[in-house]
Amino acid sequence: MKLNTAVIHAEQVVDPIHGCHVSPLYQSSTFILPNFDEAVRLNQNVDQGFVYSRFGNPSVNEFERKVASLEHAESALGLASGLGAITVATMSLLKSGDHIVFGDVIYGCSFALFTKILPSFGVEYSIVDTTDVAAIERAIKPNTKVVYVETPANPTLKITDIRAVADVVKQHKDVKLVVDSTFASPYLQNPLDLGADVVVHSATKFLNGHGNVTAGVIASSKEIIDRCRMPFLQCFGAVLDPFAAWQIVQGMKTLAVRMERHCENAMKVAEFLDKHPKIERVYYPGLATHPTHEIAKKQMRGFGGMMSADIKGGVDAVRTVMNNVKVFSLATSLGNVDSLIQHSPSMSHFDMTEEERNAVSIFAGQVRLSIGIEDAEDLIADLDRVLAMV
Repeated sequence: MKLNTAVIHAEQVVDPIHGCHVSPLYQSSTFILPNFDEAVRLNQNVDQGFVYSRFGNPSVNEFERKVASLEHAESALGLASGLGAITVATMSLLKSGDHIVFGDVIYGCSFALFTKILPSFGVEYSIVDTTDVAAIERAIKPNTKVVYVETPANPTLKITDIRAVADVVKQHKDVKLVVDSTFASPYLQNPLDLGADVVVHSATKFLNGHGNVTAGVIASSKEIIDRCRMPFLQCFGAVLDPFAAWQIVQGMKTLAVRMERHCENAMKVAEFLDKHPKIERVYYPGLATHPTHEIAKKQMRGFGGMMSADIKGGVDAVRTVMNNVKVFSLATSLGNVDSLIQHSPSMSHFDMTEEERNAVSIFAGQVRLSIGIEDAEDLIADLDRVLAMV
């Protein structure tokens, strides 16, 4: 199936009893087992059936299989949040004494996980500009086990060449390449096809698309996913609720048409802001002036619905804009059908110091825009009106 068909029909479950057109919701914490021997077998082989929803659930399983299909992965694992997915994926590959290399522009809570939490368990780290493949090569040590890339990167939309990084990583047999592809979604980018070992998403965002679910997902080989599930998800307990999984599956059916409109609208908004006298700089990979535009053209099927912009006048100008938007909503998430605006330095990246943020172009006067599927003219009019107040 081609992509527009696959997002609707891939791994679709038909109710075996009543033939429901929409997949059933299995809102159950536990499952009745037929006999002692089967109970023993399933508890030792949780990927072959259902025992307890912390290990697996039919509604969650449908979501997992759908993501695996769209990401061309052997298997996938749903979790309670995007950060839960990042934590389980990385910690399943790391132990005390190991080393992780990660990008200088990543989600603020991922940055905190790698710089504040993992070191307390004896994991070393190096921060590099992942658009510089030679810098990644230099950062890899004998004890390196993970190279972690976020592309497009939050919030400056920096694009890393996944295939080039994968070529470097594969020269080191014990190192795995993990890619956070949340900003792209499987509709625009497939990191595993480009050589990555693991892809993670905050399913809260574009996969769901409607702002009513918190969830994450990991897609990879069956070997890696089995390890993520048991013992890591089993013990961390970052379990995806069946109802949330069911909602995401319904949301994913419109992923293709949503992403097409996100991309179309974002390009129009980016071009408007790029010419606006109150805007210092626009960060959108669809603009030819973006430093990694050519990489985005090569590895993505569109430029996405996310962008950031530096507003002249700093924090005071940001406050005026964010307090007066009408179509945009001031909210810290992204990927919804409706458009959102946030102040990255004080919201998604508050875990970084001002010096750390400034070093990677996350400035005090910067806003991040998640462009929805409204009429682009209304979004532009809203921004034009509030920028006139600055």
